[in-house]
Amino acid sequence: MRNLFVLAIMASLEVGAVSSHAENPKVLIYTRNYVSTGKGFVHDNIAVCTEMLQQLGKDNGFATDASDNPEVFTDTNLKQYRVIIFANSNNEAFATEDQKAAFQRFIRAGAGFVGIHSATGSERKWPWFWAMIGGTFSFHAPLQKFTVNVVDKNHPSTSDLPGDTWPWEDEFYVMKEQPKGLRVLLAGNIKPLKMPDKQRQLADAMPDSIPLAWCHEFEGARVWYTALGHKKEHYADPNLQKHILGGIRWAMNQQEKAE
Repeated sequence: MRNLFVLAIMASLEVGAVSSHAENPKVLIYTRNYVSTGKGFVHDNIAVCTEMLQQLGKDNGFATDASDNPEVFTDTNLKQYRVIIFANSNNEAFATEDQKAAFQRFIRAGAGFVGIHSATGSERKWPWFWAMIGGTFSFHAPLQKFTVNVVDKNHPSTSDLPGDTWPWEDEFYVMKEQPKGLRVLLAGNIKPLKMPDKQRQLADAMPDSIPLAWCHEFEGARVWYTALGHKKEHYADPNLQKHILGGIRWAMNQQEKAE
């Protein structure tokens, strides 16, 4: 009888822990930029992007931790997070195979993932990561103005954007190795943009509509990505903030608006 009583208490504590985690979700903001040769590009927007994400958490009921240390990727540590955000990370996100395996288990346990801008430049040699995030970085046109087309208005990350088109200045990212079945949210046409001749040859062979933000469900996880956000000033823009917040909420499966 005593054993049954103890088991009942343990079960109630476990349920309480899950409920508390559901009510007070926590997010890991990960920003590692590393290559073993020391030649990787590091965005100067990482600090302001991280500050913006932390403020979104304070204003919208989720806690945040920020790190660029791959040692955070252990099963024990990752259990506290609902979503991992790769915020302008680049190149080698992980230092060991064990860290990669812990990240895979986090994804396969039904968690959430959000990628911002150069996150698709992370883990360029790992096909599983390409499939998870929705593509791997190929090239971008030089920073300039272009029109973002809102392809899907029925998503929390796009439903509050101004109209069906969105004037924007950014690096127009192009992916390779994109999986099928992505739910495309934002797109644009790279062909009218100014770019070097080598990029022009590639761009002219591409379709008129290239994905710039998308989401999908992958091995049990909800994954959302936006290519927008190169400039530091972008992270003070209310539209980009709403776009990213909606992506985080969707990844948490906690969105406010109907899909």
